[in-house]
Amino acid sequence: MATIVQKFGGTSVGDTDKIKRVAKRIKQGMDEGHSVVTVVSAMGKSTDKLVELADEITDNPDPREMDMLLTTGEQVTISLVVMALKELGVDAVSLTGWQAGIVTEEVHQDARITDINTSTLEGHLNDGKAVLVAGFQGVSEDGNITTLGRGGSDTTAVALAAALEAESCSIFTDVTGVYTSDPRYVKKARQLGSISYDEMLELAHLGAGVLHPRAVEFAKNYNVKLVVRSSMENVEGTIVEEEATMEQNLTVRGLAFDKNITKVTVERLPNHYDTMSNLFKLLAEEGINVDIIIQQMTADHGVNVSFSIDSGNLGKTLDLIHGAKETLCYSEVRHESSQSKVSIVGSGMISNPGVAADMFKVLAEEEVAIKMVSTSEIAVSAVVPEKDMIRASEALHTYFGLDEKEQEKIELAKQA
Repeated sequence: MATIVQKFGGTSVGDTDKIKRVAKRIKQGMDEGHSVVTVVSAMGKSTDKLVELADEITDNPDPREMDMLLTTGEQVTISLVVMALKELGVDAVSLTGWQAGIVTEEVHQDARITDINTSTLEGHLNDGKAVLVAGFQGVSEDGNITTLGRGGSDTTAVALAAALEAESCSIFTDVTGVYTSDPRYVKKARQLGSISYDEMLELAHLGAGVLHPRAVEFAKNYNVKLVVRSSMENVEGTIVEEEATMEQNLTVRGLAFDKNITKVTVERLPNHYDTMSNLFKLLAEEGINVDIIIQQMTADHGVNVSFSIDSGNLGKTLDLIHGAKETLCYSEVRHESSQSKVSIVGSGMISNPGVAADMFKVLAEEEVAIKMVSTSEIAVSAVVPEKDMIRASEALHTYFGLDEKEQEKIELAKQA
């Protein structure tokens, strides 16, 4: 029998009716002759409620105790799903992350998986049981419960699929697959039949929330067949694989955007070899993630450095830079908030060098100001005013042919 791994997120197990629906999907997989391992998240917004409880106690909760608290949400879900399965006559067992053999580094709230001992899992599968595993959690070598950070249940599922050499890993969510952009905002966005690991990884890093980057990295590194599917509708999903087998004629495969971006500029830094190192080491040591960086020479041979950050880190960033003024030797710090980042992604860019120019032309025609630019082999990002984010995204989505269905594009290509 082939082993399949599937994961259901919080919205897919948000109430008991949805949990019963998940149990029926698991039973269906077993009836088809598969060994089924299912990873689930906490129900609905229950993790947020646990965080609120902690906030009522303290403004500075201990990270170890937060992990102990937050992992209870997934434990509630796995037990309820097993109860629902047994009502359907399916033999099943629930396992916490540590019972499932998931070992992590000794880091709380954002641990990485270092090893998985699958002996317990395989024993239950060999006994013909459906196995429910709590997502988002593991145990350190010292025996401390840990959590895997945002999107941790996706990572749990893909890591288990890799360790078990599963036939596939399906991520069930509240959308039918991976879309060319977020359909809640870009109304003409459409579902993709397939997308490459590299393209999905870029989109995930650039703001697409359907999959967590760490999960995609696991899938790529261990060649796990990943499928994003709907938990509500029985329709074809999107396959994430090494090389997308569909829609090969698209230069741009998807578009992502991210708001709450702030551009920070540090003016007239000394033009020394260690200037950039001193500035960004200061921020890195405090865990501030810096995205796009631009360096410009001034007329008096100084250096202006601009970089983008999440707006939530602005206060901390300014405090750090102001506190290190004597060391950094700059003249002034400025910032522009209410910015956003709009990005286009596609492996076809490698052989089409004019894509960036086309992007900038579209934004110019829409009279959207470009504040910063970043490029990679398969992505181009522009920081633009947040008020223009959706309008810019829709214009780019249309220009690069993402509005059109694949078959229509093929027919147009034949006529050309």
